[in-house]
Amino acid sequence: MGGGPKKGLALIGFSLLCLKMTSKSLSAPETPTIDQAYSKISNSITVEWATVPGATSYLLTAKNGDTVIETTVANSPGTVTGLKAATLYQITVSSISAAGRSQASPPTQAKTVLAAPVLEVSSPSSDSILVQWEAVYMATGFSVSIMRANGLGRIWKENTTNTTLTFTSLDAGTLYTIKAYAWNANGTPGDDSTCNQRTSPRAPADIQVSFDSGALAASVSWAPTEGASNYTALARSDSSQLSCSTASSGCTISSLRCGTEYLISVSASNDAGSSRSASAGTLKTIACAPGRVMIQEDPPGHLSVSWSNVDLGDYYVAFVKSDDGLEVHCNTSLPRCDFPSACGFTYFISVFAYNRAGQSPLGDVFNYTTAPCCPSDINPVLVSSDRVEMVWSPVRGAELYETRAADGFNVVECHDTAPACTLSALECDTKYNITVYSFSEARGSNTSCASRLITTAPCSPEIQSISKDAFSAIHVHWRSRNQGATYTVTARGEEGLYRCSSSGQACALGGLPCGSLFSVTAVAETQAGRSLPSYSVPLETVPCCPAGLTVTQVTQSVVNVSWTVGTGALTYVTVLASRTGQSQCRTHQNHCLLGCITCGVNYTVALKAISATGLTADCAYQRYASSACCPLGVKLYRLGPNGIRVDWRAARGSANYSTDLYGSKGIFTCSPSAGLSFCDVTEIPCGDVYTVMVSPVAETGLKLTFCPKKIYSVTCSGSTLGMVIYRGKRNAE
Repeated sequence: MGGGPKKGLALIGFSLLCLKMTSKSLSAPETPTIDQAYSKISNSITVEWATVPGATSYLLTAKNGDTVIETTVANSPGTVTGLKAATLYQITVSSISAAGRSQASPPTQAKTVLAAPVLEVSSPSSDSILVQWEAVYMATGFSVSIMRANGLGRIWKENTTNTTLTFTSLDAGTLYTIKAYAWNANGTPGDDSTCNQRTSPRAPADIQVSFDSGALAASVSWAPTEGASNYTALARSDSSQLSCSTASSGCTISSLRCGTEYLISVSASNDAGSSRSASAGTLKTIACAPGRVMIQEDPPGHLSVSWSNVDLGDYYVAFVKSDDGLEVHCNTSLPRCDFPSACGFTYFISVFAYNRAGQSPLGDVFNYTTAPCCPSDINPVLVSSDRVEMVWSPVRGAELYETRAADGFNVVECHDTAPACTLSALECDTKYNITVYSFSEARGSNTSCASRLITTAPCSPEIQSISKDAFSAIHVHWRSRNQGATYTVTARGEEGLYRCSSSGQACALGGLPCGSLFSVTAVAETQAGRSLPSYSVPLETVPCCPAGLTVTQVTQSVVNVSWTVGTGALTYVTVLASRTGQSQCRTHQNHCLLGCITCGVNYTVALKAISATGLTADCAYQRYASSACCPLGVKLYRLGPNGIRVDWRAARGSANYSTDLYGSKGIFTCSPSAGLSFCDVTEIPCGDVYTVMVSPVAETGLKLTFCPKKIYSVTCSGSTLGMVIYRGKRNAE
């Protein structure tokens, strides 16, 4: 522990010794001496000096007035940069080591060279390059050289005091290197500038143009040009300019306008500029589609198509295609074409203009629909007094039919899509002009359809009266305003039909059976047809007279008249009339008793048959003679033992009589000779009671039995001659 301090002090002394020695060895390096300073670049000065031992680097200083620029370099030579061109600087060098920096060397003056010209180069033509620059400070002249960039060929060098220079007779489309520098009054050259410039290419040759009329585009091709990097094809007209660009040898100019004449040219270009334009001549495009197309149909069946003239149109073709697929066209140099047309067709019309370039674009396609056809086979299927039914075949183009019936004052119309029409509410016996018009929505109505004259059927007559003449003919009278009509009257009943005809206002029905009911109608008929029947009028014929009438004498003053039933008769009136008076009977039956008849008188017999409505038939029959009166004073006389004479007194008038004796042993009859009033009965038994009746005998031979009867007793005793005893009398048995 005791040797520690001593040892420490010795260490400190050693350290101080080392420090002193180090301090002596770290002194600043020597000051260098500049051998030379010069400028090769306008913004720098290069300095050369001898190497200083121990120096690790050097500090170069360039001073101009208040401007000081320093640069540290590793060794000689060194360059100070960032200087101004053509400027005089004081140049010094200091060496630097770890011990520090030396003093600056004695200054040396050096001047920077002129700045390099700033070049602007261009190629105004394919064989020239224009070089331009701004004036360079302190420069008195310039030197410019040019050569191919590939090193081949000669070098052109020009000296000038101007700031512009043009090199000519160069190769087109070739890349050149241009170098230029300025010099000062001492002839010292400055910095040089180097740039490359390509000459512009020559105009393309062998230009070919083809036109695509469908696309309205022009395909332009050419032979490649040396040094061209791009080509531009230009189409120029008075009003527009179109182009296309490409690096190849062809391109297409699209969107050309129809009806336009273009000047086609092609230019080549590169980074130096464009060549002059090489003209390929003019290009005429296809004509534009004709406009203002007008379509007219005048007269019907003649379609006229017209249009406006177009630029570059040499001729025109109009196409007309009908809706059935048929197409026709016309070729003309005039702005008009005519086509035949048919009714009911839709025509699609397009017009093209043509020239050497081809067909114009398709313009508007027009459609024109002609008027629908008129029906030609109009047939009336029914013509009545107030109605006409018509049918026809459908016609082309008709969507609707309009039927018109005009009588000069009134018009009746009907519209229907069907090829048929019923015109109703017409006037009877009237002439109508009937026209069927066809209609389509596109064209409207065809007003050229022909009319047809149709007369409606006659008006129904009106029966005014029915009368009967003296000959039992039924006369029917009617009223009507028809012209030239024939009328037929029909009486219809259970017994059948009966007719009469006339062109006047009346006709007679004959042969109608009696006792019948009829319905009478009248019909008018013309060539146009038949009218409706008139209103019916009832007709009743007089009842029929009974077919047979029988008069039977019931008593001397009473007769029974009987008859058969008369058709249609409801009531009968029987009348027996003579000069002395008449007897009458009214009955619903078919027989009647008539009294107060005078015997032996001639009567007329009449019978009236009366219908339920009061129609009367006067029926006349033969005359009737009433029976003779019964004889008076009938007496019996004996004529021997077995004979009886009956005697009587005849009444008014003459008559034949018959005598009948009724007894228990038989009936005995005798008839006197004409004109006698007695009758003898022989071989009659006596001793019996007889009823005796003397009866008139009618003309028919009928013996009347209504005369009084008398009873006589015929005894067997007594005289054989004399009156028989009267026992009494009887009216009848």
